[in-house]
Amino acid sequence: MSGTTSDPDPEESIHVGSVDEVREEGPEVVNADGQPVAVFHHEGDVYAVHNQCPHMGFPLERGTVEDGILTCHWHHARFELSCGDTFDPWADDVPQYPVAVEDGEVYVDPHPAEDRDPVERWTTRLETGMEENLRLVVAKSVIGLDDAGVDPEYAVSEGVDFGTRYRDDGWSSGLTILACMGNVLGDLRGTDTRRALYTGLRHVADDCAGEPPRFDQPAFDVADPDPVRLTRWFRDNVEVRDRDGAERVLRTLVAECDRETVEAALFAAATDHVYLDVGHTLDFLNKAVETLERVGWNRADDVLASLVPRLTGAERSEELSSWRQPVDLAGLLFDAYRELGIDGPGAGGDTDPTTAGPAHAAVHGDGDGAGDEEWTAPAGFDETLLGDDPEAIVTTLCEAVAAGATPAALADRVCHAAAVRVAQFGTTNEFNDWNTVHHTFTYANGVRQAARRVDLPELYRGVFDAAVNVHLDRFLNSPPAPVPDPGDAETDRDPEAVREALLDTFDRDGGENEANRLVGEFFDAGGDPADLRATLGEGLLREDAGFHTLQAVETGFAQFDRADTDHERRVAMTAPARYTAAHFPTRREAEQTYRIAERLDRGESVHE
Repeated sequence: MSGTTSDPDPEESIHVGSVDEVREEGPEVVNADGQPVAVFHHEGDVYAVHNQCPHMGFPLERGTVEDGILTCHWHHARFELSCGDTFDPWADDVPQYPVAVEDGEVYVDPHPAEDRDPVERWTTRLETGMEENLRLVVAKSVIGLDDAGVDPEYAVSEGVDFGTRYRDDGWSSGLTILACMGNVLGDLRGTDTRRALYTGLRHVADDCAGEPPRFDQPAFDVADPDPVRLTRWFRDNVEVRDRDGAERVLRTLVAECDRETVEAALFAAATDHVYLDVGHTLDFLNKAVETLERVGWNRADDVLASLVPRLTGAERSEELSSWRQPVDLAGLLFDAYRELGIDGPGAGGDTDPTTAGPAHAAVHGDGDGAGDEEWTAPAGFDETLLGDDPEAIVTTLCEAVAAGATPAALADRVCHAAAVRVAQFGTTNEFNDWNTVHHTFTYANGVRQAARRVDLPELYRGVFDAAVNVHLDRFLNSPPAPVPDPGDAETDRDPEAVREALLDTFDRDGGENEANRLVGEFFDAGGDPADLRATLGEGLLREDAGFHTLQAVETGFAQFDRADTDHERRVAMTAPARYTAAHFPTRREAEQTYRIAERLDRGESVHE
């Protein structure tokens, strides 16, 4: 008798021995095309399975078979012996090999009984890993898909589908991290691409763990949709925090209107109030739209609907004392918005989106100096943004709008100012204040990226909000850490040595200022910025980096891409280098899990 029969090919089948030998001396281990196969005799039948436990590679020959169940002794994974299926989702099924008995002799077919398509197998395992929040399974799945030659965007798409389906509270840090990792894939080297996908997907899984799934609201069955009215309805429902109503209108917008109309409605709602949820609301919205650029607009319905809870439940900064006392910053902004013709519910107004005003003229090109793509910041502009006078900041921005500066052009300057706050963060401040300057930086970047995609006057509000927040962060640059100027390093080291020194700095506590100096030295040594980006990515992905640290590096890379001068490029790289150095080293638990998955993929004996 045998557990699985086949017609053995004498030239291919592996002779194990007699049935009596397997019963009395087994389990036997044979080599099947380089793979170890364990052969068991149990309850009168003979069975063969891959000898490595699919969980962590422990030899199954050292396990126990009882009542048809094979149990691994390392982590007690259990397998149905006749087919190899596991009782434990974290363990995976063990490959089973056909067995034949002829004239009392046992033969094993060297080919597994079920040779599944690897993409199908690892996609299924990835979904299980995310459902059960199993880091090792997620890591093995990412590696398996990559080994199968699958484009990394496939894993991103799977993570987006999972994260938008299994979290009732919608888009949050996990999906934002996945979006950030997707954005930096092209900057990474070697296996760091796999690490980035593993990082994003495990954070999505962790974000969804224990959460109820989403239940969708349907779109309206409208006969003749009016985009202006739908946009007004959407903003009105967000204003009164009506989650269900806002979702129905948004799904109708997605179904009936073009992409720019949908994005405009979302970003208008995200700026109807000041600096929602310390910038996270607009930042998450921007990352969702960037993700759709990667996985396809056909997923917009569910992806964008997942943002509604963030919009309707957001904290509105005009309700905070820091924006009202001792200077009424929110009131200052609302006055400017009315003057520019972009006041909304937060300002106590309800400007018709078709109404012309200075801001609308600058965006749409229907006024003096309107839409001036050649606008450049006048002398002292950046210094004003980084100064102490909020009224001067708002006035300077209003003058720039009147001169034709687009939201994207102004956002470039504000984003640079926000990067300076991070690059020059004073380490005498409380450690948690790193998050304060970080929030401004990522928010400003979200505004800028949005303004580059959609012509929306309301995005000026995001620019102004970010600029005033740069003002609020000014004390966190006291005293300011210096950003090295060109030539300060006077180095004779080659860039590779500086790169290694930067990685070493991440291994030590309190390396913020050394990281600052090394970034300057790398540039002075003539290093390729692509190598520096890959180095920052390498340092980031080996750590248990948190949400903000992962964001900081991706935002720094985006700032570098928009920088115009050598100084701006240095600031763009100094900001994430200092931020990451302040938060490293960590225990590297996630990296340990990833390395186990790599070793298993190579067939190494992890237990030894």
